[in-house]
Amino acid sequence: MAVDDLRGMADQDLASELYDTRRELMNLRFRTATMQLSDVNEVKRTKKRVAQILTVMRERELESVTE
Repeated sequence: MAVDDLRGMADQDLASELYDTRRELMNLRFRTATMQLSDVNEVKRTKKRVAQILTVMRERELESVTE
């Protein structure tokens, strides 16, 4: 999912996506610690996804303040 797709989501959907992505990141960290994760780059992609979601949420917050 691209950043443009995130920008098209509603605030509630973004919050839900953030929650799900953070849970996924937690599970990936557990799998890494127990040596069960085959693709270590998946952790990096998930962290990037969390950052993208937070960025879109912050953009919206700043837009509402300036208006």
